[in-house]
Order: sequence, then C-alpha cells, then structure tokens
Amino acid sequence: MKLFDGGRAPNPRRVRVFLAEKGLEVPLVPVDMSALEHREQPVSSRNPLQRLPVLELDDGTVITESVAICRYFEELHPEPALFGRGALAKALVEMWQRRMELNLLSCVSAAFRHIHPAMKDWEIPQIPEWGEANKPKAVGFLRLLDDELANREFVAGDAYSIADITGLIAIDFMKPARIKVPEDCANVLRWHQAISSRPSAAA
Repeated sequence: MKLFDGGRAPNPRRVRVFLAEKGLEVPLVPVDMSALEHREQPVSSRNPLQRLPVLELDDGTVITESVAICRYFEELHPEPALFGRGALAKALVEMWQRRMELNLLSCVSAAFRHIHPAMKDWEIPQIPEWGEANKPKAVGFLRLLDDELANREFVAGDAYSIADITGLIAIDFMKPARIKVPEDCANVLRWHQAISSRPSAAA
C-alpha cells in the first residue's frame, strides 16, 4: 500500500490528518505539485484526473478522492469513529462534511485557484472575477457555522469528525486565498483554535 501525497495541498493534507487521528502510518510517495509532478506518468496513470491524493493498494487497486480514501480506512479501522456512530450521527456527519466541503472548502479553493498568480498555469482559464465572487460565499458560510458552533464543541455534534478535518483544512487554506475569518465569528475562532491544537493538525 502507498499513498501518493501532495504536501501542503488541501486534499492530501486532509487524508494525512485523518490518518493521524486514526494513529495509522501509510507509506507516502511525495509528489512535488509545484513542479507539476502530479501531471506526470506515475500519478496520471493511476488517476487520469491528475489529482492527489491517490491510494494504491497492494493488489494494484487505486482509490482516489480524499473522502473515499478516508472512508476506506474508516471501514478497516473503525476506532476512533470519524464518520459517526449509529444512523443519526453518521447522517449528521455526512451532512456537515458535505456542507463544509461544498460551501467552504470549495469556495476557498475557487478563490485561490482563480486569483493567486501561482495558479495561472494550473487554472485555465483563470477568472479573477469568479475567485472574488467566492470570497463572500465562504465568509457567509462561516457566519452560519458560527451560529451552529454556539451550541456544540464540534461541527457535527459532540465528537470530532471528518467534518472538522475538512473545516480545519479549509480555514487554514484561507490565508493563501486571501480571505479572513471575521473577528466577530468568536465561535468559529474558538473551534478552529481547539482543533488546530490537536496533534493530528500538524500532519
């Protein structure tokens, strides 16, 4: 088994944080995305979309998409449960994972990819107006999240989950995307500080 990893890029980091929470070590194959190595044969032959991370199992089976990779490890190693326990908790984690991904991480990523000069050869065409349009969307969702976090410790309830991991990665990625968490989002800032202090956040 080996995991083709893209360093500090959001989705590879999301899987590494998940594995760290599980206490799992998987051999990593470093891929230098700044040198566009993810577009070369070792990755593109395994994932035609040329995206990371990519998990290759011992029998040659390939799994891509960060949440799919995380689900695979959740099934193999159910504790600690990061996708919830029981029907209701699992549904709530799924709901909030989707919300964090679609309404926060995707917006932050769009802002970064369409505005940052380093992405001009990656995002073709790069449309700065679309990047700017996604900034208030991300901030608007953070205000919604702030209201939710007034009543609980973690995004999807009382337990840390993959929804928190996605949120951590999204907020950390806001800095290069040039988006700030509003100062009045005290609950978001409290939550982010707490999950950033977990050892897994350094993965």
